[in-house]
Amino acid sequence: MNGRTIFVGDVHGCREELDALLVAVRFSTGDRLVLAGDLVARGPDSRGVLRLLRTVGARAVRGNHEERLLRWHRARGTKEKIPLGPNHLDLARQLSTEEWALLDALPLWIDLPEHGVRVLHAGVDPTLPFFAQDRETILHVRLVGQPKVLWASRYLGPEHIVFGHHAMVGLQFHPFATGLDTGCVYGNALTGLVLDADEPMPKSETERRARLVSIRARHAWFPVE
Repeated sequence: MNGRTIFVGDVHGCREELDALLVAVRFSTGDRLVLAGDLVARGPDSRGVLRLLRTVGARAVRGNHEERLLRWHRARGTKEKIPLGPNHLDLARQLSTEEWALLDALPLWIDLPEHGVRVLHAGVDPTLPFFAQDRETILHVRLVGQPKVLWASRYLGPEHIVFGHHAMVGLQFHPFATGLDTGCVYGNALTGLVLDADEPMPKSETERRARLVSIRARHAWFPVE
């Protein structure tokens, strides 16, 4: 792998902003795009995002919105009823067999040892070793403990986790974790972090901020959660 790695937070169907981000970072042959889940739903062009992933050979992890769609899809023709809201249901009815297969193949995490990074969607329980984590935690966690605090504020590595899922907090910089969900679908921005080939994730917030690229949202497509 000789190119750069571009990590991107929750896209939620905002294809135009993702296109603009790739232009802004001058994405080219040899570069690698890695997405932190919630590729689809709520935004205007989920299928366009999936086409872009295939076109550039991107890697992505599964988010809670992909999981919700897949649970509905698997339950079709059975007695199990998985409720979907109007936005998700409309998308589910459009997805092709190939697109369902793409969603189903998304892993819960991706390890990039050349950067010392593990990419996943939401987070982990910092009191447990990684391979004891529950899938629901990986897909949904935001806060842990009593009183409730951001999970990443208590996470001590060793892998540096890049994640999304928490748009209301926005960018997060912790010693061993970086959150990149800046709420594009809610009218804020789509954010990426660019590392050179084999570059370790910087330890300092200042150095990580220097590697960010953000694209302002063109529209607020969904009410703020």
